[in-house]
Amino acid sequence: MAKKVVATLQTGSKNYAKVIKMVKSPKTGAYAFKESVVHMDRVKEFLAKK
Repeated sequence: MAKKVVATLQTGSKNYAKVIKMVKSPKTGAYAFKESVVHMDRVKEFLAKK
């Protein structure tokens, strides 16, 4: 599945970006990573969310 997304991003319109955000768990204090493919206009909005 990931290869298909990457191939689409490279050959299609380049208006999307894969964003990886590090999120800290309030219970354990451990960090987890949240990945998403987001439109370029919404990158800052995605990173601003908690």
